[in-house]
Amino acid sequence: MGTWGTGPFDNDTAADFADALDEAEPGAREAMVRVVLVRTVDATGHPWEAEEAVAAAALVAAQYPGGEALETPYGPEMPVPAFSADLRALADEALARVADDWDGPASNWVDPADGKEWRAMLARLRAVLYPPSSLTLFELPTQGD
Repeated sequence: MGTWGTGPFDNDTAADFADALDEAEPGAREAMVRVVLVRTVDATGHPWEAEEAVAAAALVAAQYPGGEALETPYGPEMPVPAFSADLRALADEALARVADDWDGPASNWVDPADGKEWRAMLARLRAVLYPPSSLTLFELPTQGD
C-alpha cells in the first residue's frame, strides 16, 4: 500500500475506493459505502477494508455539523448522495473497529508522529459521527427532593 499522508484518502486503497465511487452509478454510491462499513464492523480478525472504511466514514462525517469538507484530489470527484441517517452510527462503529486494530494501518507508519496524527484524524471523525449527547448529563437529586 502506498501512503503519502494521514488524511482519509491519502493512500492507494482509499484513492481507489474514491475512483470506484466516481465510476459507479449515482444510486449505487451509498450501497458501496454501506458495504465497506458493514464488512469492517463484521470482520473477524484484521479488518482488511480498514482504509476504505476510514474513507467511507469521512464521507459520512462530512455531511454532519462539525464534519470537515473533503478537499483532496484523491477523494471522489463526483458528488455523493445525502446518506441515510443510519450510516452515521455504522461509520462510527467501523472507525472504532479500525482504531482498535493495533496491527492495522496505524502500525504501518515509519514516523510515530504520523501514526499519532492518523489516530487523531480517526478521533476527529468519531467526534463528529458520535458526539457527546447532552441527554447523558443529568443532575442527581439532592437530599430532601
